[in-house]
Amino acid sequence: MTPRWEDEEPEEDGAGTMVRPYTITRGRTAPERDDFTLITVLTTAHDPRDEHGAAARPGRLQPEHRMILDRCRRPAAVAEVSADLNLPVSVTKILLADLVAHGLLLARAPLSVARAAGGADMGTLAAVRDGLRRL
Repeated sequence: MTPRWEDEEPEEDGAGTMVRPYTITRGRTAPERDDFTLITVLTTAHDPRDEHGAAARPGRLQPEHRMILDRCRRPAAVAEVSADLNLPVSVTKILLADLVAHGLLLARAPLSVARAAGGADMGTLAAVRDGLRRL
């Protein structure tokens, strides 16, 4: 058993390893783009291109950026990515905006994803609505 000095304060759970959100975002408090919602769907780009159409070269990515790219190999919502990273949604949105700006991540509103998949079946939606009304 190691002795505990009187002037020593006990460490809080994980306090020694906690990285502050402003460190992860390099001091930024808002994303470059504000169109992300909790249900915006994100997917890692298969052939990443920058805004000029050239092959994207991400340079040095933070560990959190790499975790996002790995997580989004399968489509995921902003809320899911935030929960998986155990980061506040506001911090996650800043990191996501970085990756979208570099052409490494694709972001789509949920409605456009539904349309791309053939759209919602209006008959099914009407049946669900009618069933809910009967409750």
